[in-house]
Amino acid sequence: MAKNLLNKYVWLVETIYKAKRITFEEINEKWLDNDMSEGVELALRTFHKWRIAVEEMFGLVIECERKGGYHYYIENASEIKSGSLRSWLLSTISVSNLLIENQNMKDRILLEDVPSGQEYLSTIIEAMKKNNVIRITYQSYWREESNTFNIEPYCVKLFKQRWYLLAWNPYYQRLMIYAVDRIYDVEVLKDQKFKMIDDFDPSDFFENFYGIIANTDAKPQTIKLKVSAGQANYLRSLPLHSTQKEIERSGEYSIFQLRLCPEFDFQQEVLSMGEDIEVLEPIWLRKEIAGKIKRMWNKYNTNEG
Repeated sequence: MAKNLLNKYVWLVETIYKAKRITFEEINEKWLDNDMSEGVELALRTFHKWRIAVEEMFGLVIECERKGGYHYYIENASEIKSGSLRSWLLSTISVSNLLIENQNMKDRILLEDVPSGQEYLSTIIEAMKKNNVIRITYQSYWREESNTFNIEPYCVKLFKQRWYLLAWNPYYQRLMIYAVDRIYDVEVLKDQKFKMIDDFDPSDFFENFYGIIANTDAKPQTIKLKVSAGQANYLRSLPLHSTQKEIERSGEYSIFQLRLCPEFDFQQEVLSMGEDIEVLEPIWLRKEIAGKIKRMWNKYNTNEG
């Protein structure tokens, strides 16, 4: 029942968001066209209950514009694209609803596989909620053997279809990142509590980085990227970082400026765009990328065959 209600809340948000301005009568018409209605009209009292629930659950405020016939709209619609947990949850349930409603199209809707790290995700989050130390058995990508040790879970982050855990490692006395799909066992130590670093904010911790590699000693730098006109369209629709700005544009290329710490995962993203992107500044990063490209070229520049 709770899941069914959640789907209805998401449906209401989607309906109003897509329409921008919509009357209750129009909402009711769309509701009757949806299988969830089972042919039963949406009562006005139920609609207002859903409005309140949507605000409490997703932080979205559904207001009424009384001029010209009582049109409903989402007052803070920009929150839907904010990248917050609530907006991500809203988007995920929305897609789930879409797939459920189109089961007959399952062979024509292709999804990406997600590694099995979600197996321990609920356990980790439960430990985070109660500030319990956890003991994990972990095997990194760079080692052949696994190790078992205690850590203090601070936050989890989803990046490129994988879940990662940021945790304080008492042995190394620093925050470290662990890929959740490389964890082979988790034990919550209910008798061991921990206290997070004062004023620690996960969003602030990752603010100056592209992905999950966060070197706390690194300082943000101004980065300029020259991008082909075609690739620039992708960066406009899906920015690499919140600081991204387009500072120059022509028919052939655009120049984007960012302010972040260009760690390994950012460099990999730049390299993935191939010849459509060129690092202009800083010079050291330009040389670093050029060096990697040269080493790649040397691997292919052989006389074999």
